[in-house]
Amino acid sequence: MIEQQVRPWDVLDQRVLDALASVPREEFVSHEHRGLAFSDFQLPIGFGQTLLKPIIDGRLLQSLNIHLTDSILEIGAGSGYLSACLSRLGQQCDSLEIHPELASSAGIRLEQLGIGNVTLLQQDAAEPWDARDAYDAIAFGGSVETVPTFYKNKMAVGGRLFAVVGNKDQPTMEARLITRISETEWRTDSLFETRLDPLINFAANESTFIF
Repeated sequence: MIEQQVRPWDVLDQRVLDALASVPREEFVSHEHRGLAFSDFQLPIGFGQTLLKPIIDGRLLQSLNIHLTDSILEIGAGSGYLSACLSRLGQQCDSLEIHPELASSAGIRLEQLGIGNVTLLQQDAAEPWDARDAYDAIAFGGSVETVPTFYKNKMAVGGRLFAVVGNKDQPTMEARLITRISETEWRTDSLFETRLDPLINFAANESTFIF
């Protein structure tokens, strides 16, 4: 997976490659999909949700440039696979998941792997919630039409946010990295084109999200 898929997609950060290699991806899919766990597919994990392709995981992790002391926020825990990878790179990861069943199963997998620096929160990330301030890295595990200002304001100065932005009816979407330059300034860099399933409720709530 790493040599044939991830590294050829310009993921060369050794810490990221080591994190991907250290997490048993096959443990985060259903039994019938274990044989496809390392393939270049978005595999179903239930409730209409999918596991990201390995190349997307790699590019996401590399672009966030996570340090060992960083605090991380993940929107959309899903199976918990990306949560586990994030936990290998940073100090603490808070991860939100809207589906109770997915949040529960992800928590069980992380516990079985002895991962103790991920806090799973079962709730709708598109609704206002008591998020901590100054995250060093924020990862959106699905696409959004726009990145809510709420989350941009939860970034530390120097913090990074990865999101795939686009409308579900468009053929392609844009992966972006947002960096907070100061208390009032952000920079947005276009990374690559891709397509991800939309995060639940974000399209409906973006115009009414309370900041």
